[in-house]
Amino acid sequence: MDTEFFKELEKFSLLVKKRVSTAYSGGRKSLRFGHGISPVGYREYRKGDDFKLVDWKVYGRTEKLYIREHEEERSLVVHVLLDGSASMGYEGKFGYAARLAVGFAYLATMENEKYAISLFCNKLYPAEPKRGRRNLFQTIALLDRISPRGGTGLLAVADQVESLLKTTSLVVLISDLLGETDDVLSSIYRLSGHELVVIQVLAPQETELSFGGDVKFVDLESGLPLITRVTEDERKEYLRSMAEHNDRIRAACSQVGADYFLVKTDRPIFEAFSEMLSRAVIWKT
Repeated sequence: MDTEFFKELEKFSLLVKKRVSTAYSGGRKSLRFGHGISPVGYREYRKGDDFKLVDWKVYGRTEKLYIREHEEERSLVVHVLLDGSASMGYEGKFGYAARLAVGFAYLATMENEKYAISLFCNKLYPAEPKRGRRNLFQTIALLDRISPRGGTGLLAVADQVESLLKTTSLVVLISDLLGETDDVLSSIYRLSGHELVVIQVLAPQETELSFGGDVKFVDLESGLPLITRVTEDERKEYLRSMAEHNDRIRAACSQVGADYFLVKTDRPIFEAFSEMLSRAVIWKT
């Protein structure tokens, strides 16, 4: 995998604009009161509070028990869900999507945040969130050996993610999203409790259908062939259906506050990240 674009990504950093935990506020810092980094105030002692947090100097002055509250920093965990189903094997989609995935992981590494790149097809193969460049390059070596295969069970994958992630995280979904539209939308809704970025990766041929005459298509996931004649009317109908499918995905993302990007594989990888600069979780430093 070519990782030269990592150098350009060093101009960026990961930020979030919504909550990333039940008490999240600001760029990668959550305010969780208790024993932590710096005191931010006091409150009266309540039953069940840790006695170690009682400020006895205040008690000496007031004869009341007060607890010191602290601001504690909580790390952002980046979960990248990478589609490894057979359809991603078309025209280099998986290789391109994998580079996007490791780009997000590299951004997390620069911030010393935990990240995981989890492959999925019919089900999710969850990876353990870790930090560091060593883990990143081990992940790259693993992805270089992957051959896309199997069908896509995006709805089941979304359910698995929800059961595995106990706190709100940054979730980056990278897929061609060519399943049933309603299943794709339901998956987005189920993942919307997290800070969500949806990246649809398509080959130029899939967005343009630059074929004509008698053509044999083969479904990469089912293996079933289809021999047909592609006329101009059929091409227009295909493009209309594809546009409607993608528009519904875009609308669902907008509805739940997720960021949506459609990226074609002939686009330079750094340009794709540059587009995200303007409105997603990636901002120029």
